[in-house]
Amino acid sequence: MPRRRISHEAGLDAIESYLESGDSKSPEFTTAVRYLLEELAEVAPGNSVEVRVPPLGATQCIEGPRHTRGTPPNVVEISPEVWFELAIGKKTWAEASAEHEISASGVRATLEEVLPLRLKGIEI
Repeated sequence: MPRRRISHEAGLDAIESYLESGDSKSPEFTTAVRYLLEELAEVAPGNSVEVRVPPLGATQCIEGPRHTRGTPPNVVEISPEVWFELAIGKKTWAEASAEHEISASGVRATLEEVLPLRLKGIEI
């Protein structure tokens, strides 16, 4: 299990702050994006898919074959804004895929079954 760096309280506060401001350049948005990556790793533990949200963070998730060297066989890359919308349920995986907002390589490179994340205390 990955070590949590952002507390639930701080993460939820950052999400609420971003939802109110809409400022993707704010430190709260950065915290919210990183918190949501930590949540993903917690609800879908594993090492078979690497999720990259450049330049703010990355995590590994989903049970399955583990890679040990080089580029992982299953990689999902998403912008911070799209990751935020997917994670909280403002956009579906199908919508983002249709709009070419997701770069996914590998047979297991999908997060459709684990998104949106279920966050207690957040009203969308």
